[in-house]
Amino acid sequence: MKRFVYLISPSKITKSFYYHLNQVLLVKNVKFFQLRLKNIRKSSLIKISKKIKKITTKHKVKFIINDNFNYVFKIKADGCHIGQLDGSIVEARKKLKNKILGVTCHNSKVLAKNAIKNKANYVAFGSFFKSRLKPKAKKANLKILRWAKKEVKKPIVVIGGINNLNYKKLINAGAKYIALSSYIWDNPKLKPKDAINKFK
Repeated sequence: MKRFVYLISPSKITKSFYYHLNQVLLVKNVKFFQLRLKNIRKSSLIKISKKIKKITTKHKVKFIINDNFNYVFKIKADGCHIGQLDGSIVEARKKLKNKILGVTCHNSKVLAKNAIKNKANYVAFGSFFKSRLKPKAKKANLKILRWAKKEVKKPIVVIGGINNLNYKKLINAGAKYIALSSYIWDNPKLKPKDAINKFK
């Protein structure tokens, strides 16, 4: 199966999370896993990351940390994803050496061009739909994907309220990876493994 899912962690890591992560990654359609935890102590972040890294390595999934590019080498992550307020892309690229760097570009050609100029490995656009994870996120539209497909010679990640009914039109418009979080981890009807199975 083609790996086209960019999986983002739930906002809290519970004891059962590691079991479910392993189950989800067995489906083999996830390429990246991003750990996105806000306001967490460094010691807890490192402890959680080490457990996750074992699981992602086993399933050949790239482990990405959100925001904290200073921790990438310590936790042996494959790279870092930064937003527009998470520090300088130039500094992140220098610190990360040849590790993966992804950058949030919202719905902006200017931000995307800047990310590519500063050697980002992928760019992320969104939010495309209403998202529970980020209800106030800036909106993005399909036009930016069509533009990026022609102009950006790097993989495109799409984010924001993506589910099994709306993801195909994003891929058809030029996205290479779809970012999923709430649909997998907070789905009232489906367990995480059944939810990820909806994406073929």
